[in-house]
Amino acid sequence: MLSHRNFIAELKFSASRSSGAGGQNVNKVNTKVELRFHVESSVLLSPEEKSVLMRKLANRINKEGELILTEQNERSQLKNKEKVIDRFYRLINRALTPQKKRRATRPTMASRRRRLETKKQHSEKKSRRQNPRLD
Repeated sequence: MLSHRNFIAELKFSASRSSGAGGQNVNKVNTKVELRFHVESSVLLSPEEKSVLMRKLANRINKEGELILTEQNERSQLKNKEKVIDRFYRLINRALTPQKKRRATRPTMASRRRRLETKKQHSEKKSRRQNPRLD
């Protein structure tokens, strides 16, 4: 859907030091990449698409209206940048792909029969666990 659009011009990148294990590389090389995308000021998105993104990605968008993604798994800044861009496109595509409406269906006769059979077996199993009655 969005594969023909190029958002690179609208993306802002910043690099910083990664956290976690990694030895000296982590301590002195800025490999963590942070991607920022301002949804409302995007020229490539229609107003409807912007509102859908704001609604569906609300937990990932900050108060300034920026979608922020970070990547720090690779040792190379370039690889992290490629990964975060790929993740950005997948996230936007998933959010803008309309969900199919669920059609309500009725249980089949066979599934009803199976359900009743398992209920019967379960009931018998439980009744066998009880002490015999001495009436």
